[in-house]
Amino acid sequence: MSNLDQLWDDVLSEEPARIRRIWFDLTDDEGSAVLAHLRRMRAEPDWHPDQKRAAAAALRAIEEAANKF
Repeated sequence: MSNLDQLWDDVLSEEPARIRRIWFDLTDDEGSAVLAHLRRMRAEPDWHPDQKRAAAAALRAIEEAANKF
């Protein structure tokens, strides 16, 4: 498995601790790209409902982590 596959497995795991752990390892540019993609996944109609749910969970976990600082 590639690092990119592992990143998305972690980000879309719906496990807040796992999401936060990978999130804090990202550079600013990587984080921006991940956020943009998650927002598209959540908003665009072509994504599977499970993918949309996982993207929404990741965005919640990231937002909660950001609010702690």
